[in-house]
Amino acid sequence: MGQVSKLVLAVAAGLAFVASSANGLPSGEYVVHEARAPTTAGGQSSHRRWKRGSRLDPDAIVPLRIGLTQSNLHAGHDKLMEVAHPASAGFGKHLSEAEIHDLFAPSDDTLAEVRSWLVGVGVDETDIRQYANKGWLAVDLPVSKVEDMFRAQYHEHENDDGVLRIGCDKYHVPKHLAGHIDYIVPGVKLSPPLVKRSLARRRRRSDVVSSHRKNWDPKKLPPQLHTWKQPPHEPKLPQDLQDCARNFTAVCYRALYDIPAAGVPVPGNEPAVFESGDTYSQQDIDAYFHKYAPYIRNGTHPRLQSVDGADAPVAPTSPFNTGESEIDIDIIQSLVWPQSMVLYQVDDRLYTTANNMSGFLNTFLDALDGSYCGATAFGITGDSPGIDPAYPDKRPGGYNHPEMCGTYRPTKVISISYGESELDTPKRYLQRQCNEFLKLGLQGTTVLVSSGDYGVGIGPAGDDTCLDGSGQTQTVYNPGNPVACPYLTAVGATQLQPGTTVLDAESALQTPLGPGSELFASGGGFSNYFPAPSYQKAALRTYFAKHDPGHPYYVANADASNVGADGGLYNRAGRGIPDVSANGANFRAFTNGTEFHWFGTSLAAPLWASIVTLVNQERALRGKRPVGFINPALYENAGALTDIKNGSNPNCGSSGFEAVEGWDPVTGLGTPKYPELLKMWLRLP
Repeated sequence: MGQVSKLVLAVAAGLAFVASSANGLPSGEYVVHEARAPTTAGGQSSHRRWKRGSRLDPDAIVPLRIGLTQSNLHAGHDKLMEVAHPASAGFGKHLSEAEIHDLFAPSDDTLAEVRSWLVGVGVDETDIRQYANKGWLAVDLPVSKVEDMFRAQYHEHENDDGVLRIGCDKYHVPKHLAGHIDYIVPGVKLSPPLVKRSLARRRRRSDVVSSHRKNWDPKKLPPQLHTWKQPPHEPKLPQDLQDCARNFTAVCYRALYDIPAAGVPVPGNEPAVFESGDTYSQQDIDAYFHKYAPYIRNGTHPRLQSVDGADAPVAPTSPFNTGESEIDIDIIQSLVWPQSMVLYQVDDRLYTTANNMSGFLNTFLDALDGSYCGATAFGITGDSPGIDPAYPDKRPGGYNHPEMCGTYRPTKVISISYGESELDTPKRYLQRQCNEFLKLGLQGTTVLVSSGDYGVGIGPAGDDTCLDGSGQTQTVYNPGNPVACPYLTAVGATQLQPGTTVLDAESALQTPLGPGSELFASGGGFSNYFPAPSYQKAALRTYFAKHDPGHPYYVANADASNVGADGGLYNRAGRGIPDVSANGANFRAFTNGTEFHWFGTSLAAPLWASIVTLVNQERALRGKRPVGFINPALYENAGALTDIKNGSNPNCGSSGFEAVEGWDPVTGLGTPKYPELLKMWLRLP
């Protein structure tokens, strides 16, 4: 990367950075707080998409943000198990938003300790700004000061598009503050994008939709390209169920999982889908309803809850219409109708078309939880500057308003079919975000997330699909995010094999879909950041005792800096992915006015969202609360699911894992038996 004379910070124009050397480091008892995990075969610290370049000018100004540790996080898991475990007397007794805010707000001691340290190292107290929710402190300081305070070396980082950011590979904090500081930005988490004005370029149409948060896009094939032969006629099945292995529709879901027609709609029971960077077309979902769900009125659409300038719908030919939103809406609406549904469309076009942000979901979570949001009376916006979009976005076409904070009440079921590599984002950032899913569970919300579509890798064969380790290159398994968070339900995918019907057993999704998708398979594996949660440990012990995959493994250390140690391919102690699964092959739907066959775990998450919505509906009609976080109940009642025992999820140069009896890192506990799940949850208070 060449010398850069001037950079402009996208969210704080006018801050100039030029390469130079850093000052000396302070003395005192400091400890490493964050360090970038080695991702190269030689063990060097580097970001997977950003190349480290020159040191920063010591006099340049850095907009430093210090995230403060929330209170009582150690008790959060136990509190969630209290309201979610079927054996608990507190099952279903969810907390209010106010109770959750009071429980987890950073303590006054944390705020006082960090402010006192800043003043003690020479920061003017009047320059320290505080976020309204106490979650962040902000101060603008010279690079030399920041490097001294945190014993760090700040560098430019550039990606292949010429976008620049700043950050460090490692930083320290005083030992007595380690428990009070969550993380800093910029730091191991890089700054917001910096723009080389001379490198500005116009996007091609094919570049419009962001890819960093969609490493597992659903795949589509035109019907005429399908090579499977029609199965022989099955006299036990009606005509619309004869060909579900090749042409999967809502009626196939109902038959395969014994899902009844929905009953009377219940106000407040609307499920929701999260969408960002992709937008549905009304004409496309109307075409689907007309052909496959004619009981739904033409023009039916989800209720839009727009977050930070997002809009919907778009014309069928729009470059923002790539199909994800439509299959989510098609599946859920066709199964829960006449219950309506909600669409969380997130972030303005400028952010959702950029491929230079390394985090996602936080602006969405802000809109649901004001206590997580970065709103402040001091003009600071964005809950985690440098990671997520920052608002007001004053660029032409941007959302030039304050970030939405606590604007919407979360629905009781949310389906998310988006993801990225877990190791692309620092552990502390993901831990903080994962705690938001814990809070949603405490409020009674079920979050379903697709597990990915490339087996034990994060994408098609190629660079960055898999991880590097000690002496290894692109062979270590690469779990996803946010699916690794133990406080949501990870959903893998299954399929009917060629020539079979809904009367036959399913297999794990594994089907070659042409160049770049030869390894298309249900995503699964073990987290490098999150240990196995209590509700899952028994299932994992049984899996390793009876079906050890035989691959070398490692046990990830606290910061996951030993990924791939001793030739290991996966973290033996990690949270297992997925929890459950459902059919994700050959779903018929329309996009851009054309009918396709769709494949992926993106089909399975909305199916499970529909199942939980129908269960909540039946509970509501009996005066009971929603089921909320469902994992503890599922692991205690695995018989309410159909175990999948065939298939695997290869990638990273190996066979991956196999679907076996009991839980496995391909299909989890299995696919839903709706009547059994309903009976289980109706027995609970």
